[in-house]
Amino acid sequence: MDHHHHHHHKAGVRGRLRVTAARRRAWQQQSACCKRPARRDPVDTVRKFMRREIGGGHRRPPRPAAPSTSAFSCPEKFRNFQLQEEYDTYDDPFVQLPLAWNRRRIIEIVAARDLIFALAECGLCGAFNRTTNKRICHLNISPDEVIRSLFYNKNNDSLITVSVYESDRYSSLKCRTTPIEYIRRGQLHDGFPLFETESLKYPGFVEFDDVNGKVLTFSAHDSTYKVFDLKNYNFLYSICDKDIQEIKISPGIMLVIYQKASNHVPLKILSIEDGTTLKTFTQLLHRNRKVDFIEQFNEKLLVKQDKENLQIIDVRNSGLIEVNKTEFMTPSAFIFLYENNLFLTFCNRTVAAWNFRGELVTSFDDHELWHPNCNTNNIYITADQDLIISYCKVSGGGTNDADDEGQEGSRMGSINMSNIFTGKCVAKISALDPTLMIAPRRKGDTSRSTIRSSVSDALEDITALFYDEDRNEIYTGNSRGLVHVWSN
Repeated sequence: MDHHHHHHHKAGVRGRLRVTAARRRAWQQQSACCKRPARRDPVDTVRKFMRREIGGGHRRPPRPAAPSTSAFSCPEKFRNFQLQEEYDTYDDPFVQLPLAWNRRRIIEIVAARDLIFALAECGLCGAFNRTTNKRICHLNISPDEVIRSLFYNKNNDSLITVSVYESDRYSSLKCRTTPIEYIRRGQLHDGFPLFETESLKYPGFVEFDDVNGKVLTFSAHDSTYKVFDLKNYNFLYSICDKDIQEIKISPGIMLVIYQKASNHVPLKILSIEDGTTLKTFTQLLHRNRKVDFIEQFNEKLLVKQDKENLQIIDVRNSGLIEVNKTEFMTPSAFIFLYENNLFLTFCNRTVAAWNFRGELVTSFDDHELWHPNCNTNNIYITADQDLIISYCKVSGGGTNDADDEGQEGSRMGSINMSNIFTGKCVAKISALDPTLMIAPRRKGDTSRSTIRSSVSDALEDITALFYDEDRNEIYTGNSRGLVHVWSN
């Protein structure tokens, strides 16, 4: 969903990359025929990456270029991480799961307090208690419910699921919110449905925006966008206009992109609080070039057309900076780092950080992503936005990387933590590390789950990753539906 029904947590995206991605995902997972034609996935940027709300207009002063004191820059935090637990989303001694819920990869992991939620590609979602290490329940409240995406709403300590149902041929998104306390007690039926007034049939979506504490819905049948308060789900205002191509959310504002005319695209900037228009303008375009993306970040507009330079426009004074197309390739995803005025781009398997003067600030050593096209569910950026944690290819110690795949098509990667300001890898969890092992069980500890995988198994085919900053634990999910806990 995060990218699809996962819109900005669109449809429940995981809040990491730019929203559009999320919206797309919810529908994409459902069936290939749902895919929109070759639209880029601008990653779920805001959601995970921007978990912290940014107050009205006052923002923290920019940090110095390379904060060295940050807790996250210290490799000590990640020293001696071991494999602690293994949970199986599918293994249920009491319930014979329907056939449709066969073993599929984990696509999203979300942690809240001491609970861990793991969503599999088939739409089955398991909830695990990290204190008892038992599975509490499956979040699916009926056998025909296919959960597309998850969103932890920290405003009211509840989990929102975005689902489709076989009974209506998977045709519309349904949202439900359940307080974490109820889930902990297994009282799933005490949750309640959200946005029932909206018809969220394809290409409709729901997007959760943590930065502003808002929800954006789109009902396609009447071309209506609505904004709700994320704290209490109250309806705030609606925007109805068939000519809107897309809406993108930034701190405090929304960029409304209209259908493009032959040589320009009309744009509006609205206040996120009440939908009032703050600015109306048009952006000139090269006539016969497709638009790769239009993105907004505070007062900067980023516009890129096929085979053209990247343009960074200051919407206050129309100042323009161009970045040569040979230096800036169109990424498959962005993540905007509001805390330090940078944005990350994901191109094939490489990550880079840029500033809004169009300068490449960081290229990362030893951070070659395992998955070629960025899906933010296997990347995590810390709240201070100084560390990126990703599932990466193992860099052979001094050997030619091109040979790596020759090792009988090694399916094993490593979990790398890199400093966003320096590009240096500060720590990693790798099977090549002789000290990495399954943590011994403490005397008298009966809560420990049974770990059947080896450390190498647990580092194979990782398809989802989440870092719990409060607990200093990394959770990974793999193609077999298993979840692993790594900590020291």
